[in-house]
Amino acid sequence: MSDRLFVLLQYLTPKLALTRFAGFVAGNDWGAVTQWIIRRFIRKYGVNMAEAADPAPTAYNTFNAFFTRALRADARPLAQAALVCPVDGAVSQLGAIEADQIFQAKGHSYSTTALVGGDAQLAAQFQNGQFATIYLSPKDYHRIHMPCAGRLTRMIYVPGELFSVNPATARGVPGLFARNERVVCVFEGEAGPFVMVLVGATIVGSMATAWHGVVNPPRSKAVREWRYDDQQVKLQQGDEMGRFLLGSTVVLLFPGRDAAFNPGWAAGTAVRMGEVMAAANG
Repeated sequence: MSDRLFVLLQYLTPKLALTRFAGFVAGNDWGAVTQWIIRRFIRKYGVNMAEAADPAPTAYNTFNAFFTRALRADARPLAQAALVCPVDGAVSQLGAIEADQIFQAKGHSYSTTALVGGDAQLAAQFQNGQFATIYLSPKDYHRIHMPCAGRLTRMIYVPGELFSVNPATARGVPGLFARNERVVCVFEGEAGPFVMVLVGATIVGSMATAWHGVVNPPRSKAVREWRYDDQQVKLQQGDEMGRFLLGSTVVLLFPGRDAAFNPGWAAGTAVRMGEVMAAANG
């Protein structure tokens, strides 16, 4: 199927209804049906269950439990680095934020302000900074970890579309990551502020964070915000900070241009949680 046809079909598909149905199926115990779905998914996408803390498909009574499975304690050792990769996936894009424009794909960029839900003051902290966009495919591990230690200051839920976030859609839908539903997590780290954006997508039943639990549903039509200035929500490098039910994309924002991204990273590079993302930051 051509990229153009694939994108056109997404405009025509009732994405919210499909997402709600997928969430209903994935979140319930359907017995033998659930086991059939899990086993078929493992075969179709080549999921490496040997890395799972519990490798037996029968250990998971819902598809969501399987999809957000924990890994063995030794499966993702943390590199000695200022920033480590927060997820398993593939690099969509990374590099410099040009003024307030983030590169999405050939012919497409979007503004930092739009990405974080319209907060120009927050976005200004990352003007001419750096970004990394990482896509999680169906076969990947779907828990999200901290690239460095940080104290949570804000969480913002931004309503939006539910387009797929795979590479074909990134090439075909303008402003994709600033149009889709997303959860913006703002942290203060040793080298300054940084942002982790969890981007929703078609059939992503929900997004959850370690400190809040499930953020969506409910899905509201307005931006919602939680502030943590008077709380000590601190996470260490490598700690789990969230998870997708089902998979999607994470966009990271850093101020300044002192972060030396892993020279082996480029668009399309397969990455693993815990490997070196940047050698220095700040």
